[in-house]
Amino acid sequence: MTLTPAIADFDAQPMRDRVVLISGGAQGIGRGIAQSVLGAGGSVLIGDLDTEAGRACIDEWKVGQRAVFRRLDVSSESSVQGWIQAALKTFGRIDGLVNNAGIADPDIGNLTELTLARWNEYLATNLTGAFLCSKHALASLQESHGAIVHIASTRALQSEPHTEAYAATKGGLVALTHAMAVSAGPAVRVNAILPGWIATDDWRKPASRRAPKLSKQDHAQHPAGRVGTPKDIGDMAVYLLSAQAGFITGQHFVVDGGMTVKMQYA
Repeated sequence: MTLTPAIADFDAQPMRDRVVLISGGAQGIGRGIAQSVLGAGGSVLIGDLDTEAGRACIDEWKVGQRAVFRRLDVSSESSVQGWIQAALKTFGRIDGLVNNAGIADPDIGNLTELTLARWNEYLATNLTGAFLCSKHALASLQESHGAIVHIASTRALQSEPHTEAYAATKGGLVALTHAMAVSAGPAVRVNAILPGWIATDDWRKPASRRAPKLSKQDHAQHPAGRVGTPKDIGDMAVYLLSAQAGFITGQHFVVDGGMTVKMQYA
């Protein structure tokens, strides 16, 4: 007799009863990830330098104790430690970590004029910040058999002029992903998302929020037919954080509407 595996139900709330920490979680892609986790039944602790934006999230979401904000500077180890301790005090566990905080502007000007201080600022925020958050959350993630998601960028794979600092840090996150997956496995899975063009204007704090100014040509550049939204990244993050991605680790996933696979001719 042949045994046929049963059809498994698809979990409509894959983050139910799970706690996810999201750095840079008050605006843009980070906010999109937080809202996707909340929509999937999870709880979130968002950390951000912008206190106004963080408090606005809590006020607008109206999900009670499932969402908490704490000010966070990912370049400061003491700030990161306080953030992790706050999560454990509030929720008692950590099931997921999304390292999203970073300097968003890729253009640093001519390399010959780039100061060492500015270069180090990119490293401290975009790359060292992910290291520090992972370092201090790892013990709790090992207990829960949780997952880490780094938010890198398609700039890790391709570039425009004058983006060396940004590209280097995002490429570093991709390398950090596979290195951590090997070291932290099998208890903790580690993956990365590489967003492409994501419009975030309407995902900012209320005082800065506005409708994105996008042309038909902007959308048409994407084989998917449109520019991305923070929810696109949030939905991918939920998948990678959930048990549905239990056999996936050490990988990086390009989420860009197909833009990087489209041939371009001058």
